Amino acid sequence: MNTILISIIAIPIIEILLFIKIGENIGAINTILLIIFTAIVGVYFARIEGVKTIKSGFVNIYQNKLPIYEMLSGASIAIAAVLLIIPGFFTDTMGFLLLIPVTRKLFLYPIIKKNKNQTKEDKTIEAEIIEEKKDEL
Repeated sequence: MNTILISIIAIPIIEILLFIKIGENIGAINTILLIIFTAIVGVYFARIEGVKTIKSGFVNIYQNKLPIYEMLSGASIAIAAVLLIIPGFFTDTMGFLLLIPVTRKLFLYPIIKKNKNQTKEDKTIEAEIIEEKKDEL
């Protein structure tokens, strides 16, 4: 809960600081145009990566595999698209990092590893055998 509160406060402060610093160097109009450009390019690449993820998920379903990575990847691509639409350079950087497949794998690896450990434990089936004696005539 504390990390959410801190991030709600810290992210806008970081964004404002970056707006000021970048605006000083390249100008206000160029800063605004850069923000609009990153949003458009980011959403375009999010669409491309989303289509690739959906195709990969269907391939896994066709091979009778559970598309865990593809589901998590699709969710992270959606989060990346939202981050890219939000105006700011810090959120754009985080969004682009989620769009790149290599960095997305690095972010999702701990979650997938945790899920694989749980599935190994879940393969044990507990059961009770009850023998009923039948009356023989």
